[in-house]
Amino acid sequence: MPTAGAILRRRIFGHAGLLIGGTTLAIICVLALLAPLIAQHDPYFQDLARRLVPPVWHADGSWSHPLGTDALGRDYFARLLYGARISLLIGFGATAVAALIGTTMGVLAGYYGGRVDFVVTFLVNVRLALPAMLVALVVVALVGGSLTVVIWTLGLLIWDRFAVVMRAATQQIRGLDYLAAARAAGCSAQRILLTEVMPNVMGPLIVVATLEIAQAILFEAALSFLGLGVQPPTPSWGLMIAEGKTHMFFRPWIIAIPGAALFILVLAVNLLGDGVRDVNAPEGRS
Repeated sequence: MPTAGAILRRRIFGHAGLLIGGTTLAIICVLALLAPLIAQHDPYFQDLARRLVPPVWHADGSWSHPLGTDALGRDYFARLLYGARISLLIGFGATAVAALIGTTMGVLAGYYGGRVDFVVTFLVNVRLALPAMLVALVVVALVGGSLTVVIWTLGLLIWDRFAVVMRAATQQIRGLDYLAAARAAGCSAQRILLTEVMPNVMGPLIVVATLEIAQAILFEAALSFLGLGVQPPTPSWGLMIAEGKTHMFFRPWIIAIPGAALFILVLAVNLLGDGVRDVNAPEGRS
């Protein structure tokens, strides 16, 4: 009879979306971490004599700039690699902030119920009534666009899904026997939450986190495209698309390259999240 570990491995390696998404995300992470070793040029160095050089697959392209250069003569391949760092940092950073806030509120509401649940539910409803993108635009416009501001702004705006899912997951296990045994043994509420509740709600937490990473990356790209996110000359895929929009009809590659990179990254994260959900809850799914 196969063990639980063997069944889990079969589910993981039998899920094409999980493998494709996880592998693609891992490759992007490695490329971002090794950007100083891979990139041949400084992403901030401007060479106006070589501005708008086309990619290598064009007739006028050159291997010295495989993906061409932008309107200021900066190497597009280097900026793409360093832009992956920005997208991943904001995606993971904002999701970590949102997970800390939403998980704390959801677990407390699901475990204690009563007034705590009422207050958390009210806060979630208030957050859902606020359009996240408009609030982010207002906050960043007032405070100023920077990497830290974007991370904290997005983290404070995408915590609601964590709270809702963690509340429901905690309510499902609140009345189980092992929690009753922990209370009968005299364990404090804090110890029960940390050692009994949290390990048993990690599955839904991981699924929500992977989906929120993609949302944070898209939010950052939208803010940068509007000029209110990461500020130049910091390489950002949304900012690269905004800077290239004036040349899109004559040099479409200048927005197609960062746009395709953003699409691949978000797709990889979504495939990974969907695969993790299927592996953790395979019953009733084809």
